[in-house]
Amino acid sequence: MSYEMSTQHTTRVGARPFNHNQSQAAEEEYDRLRDLARREAQKRSECFAKSQQAYSNGDGAAAHALSQEGKDHGAKMEQYNKQASDFIFRENNADGRVPPDTIDLHGQFVEEAEDILEQRIRYAQSHGENHLHVIVGKGNHSANHVQKIKPRVEQVCRELGLQYHTEPNEGRIYVNLTGGAVDMQQASNWGGYQQSYPGGQAQQSHGYQPQHQQQYHHQQQQQQHGGQGQQDEIEKVVKKFLPRIINKLLRMLCH
Repeated sequence: MSYEMSTQHTTRVGARPFNHNQSQAAEEEYDRLRDLARREAQKRSECFAKSQQAYSNGDGAAAHALSQEGKDHGAKMEQYNKQASDFIFRENNADGRVPPDTIDLHGQFVEEAEDILEQRIRYAQSHGENHLHVIVGKGNHSANHVQKIKPRVEQVCRELGLQYHTEPNEGRIYVNLTGGAVDMQQASNWGGYQQSYPGGQAQQSHGYQPQHQQQYHHQQQQQQHGGQGQQDEIEKVVKKFLPRIINKLLRMLCH
């Protein structure tokens, strides 16, 4: 997924990327990675502009070289943004920061948050979890106080056929992972933030694993089901995620 440096994608949850009192060094590291990504985005734009000018001047070789240089800067931009996204996710979702049934999207760009949420939902469902609290922020520090993450989370839920409810503080969404109606009593039962790590160190949260690990477990599960069971599983996955893939392709074509 390419995270362009536009207003749409650079909107993130909250004024600060952390959901807790964090060391200055950690916040500086996050800001450093985002700043490096912005610089690469600027260099990419400059290269593409020069490439177009060279092409207009009839210098095809220079246009091609500048275009390739711009693509290289774009790849570096994506790498830095991915590092920043992974860093802030680990910090905000480590054991002891949030309850096991919660995912915090503070510090994520809109499309980063979307991808992370989809992975987390699949992981939770494959491990028999029946609900998820999603921290989306209140939009207090977004342009015109308009929430950006919340509408995208709601969109993902609708496309996956999941019922959801905005919790009382309006910065958190409860998602029923079973496909049934929202249990209001369970929706209001949230464990809340905690402010320290066990042993003082950030750890990967609640058994949630990176995408490549999830894919491995999914493949293992498929291998355990043969014949009709495997076919049924494939049909369920196609029906569930095909509309999601089509919508993503349409959004990419519109950029």
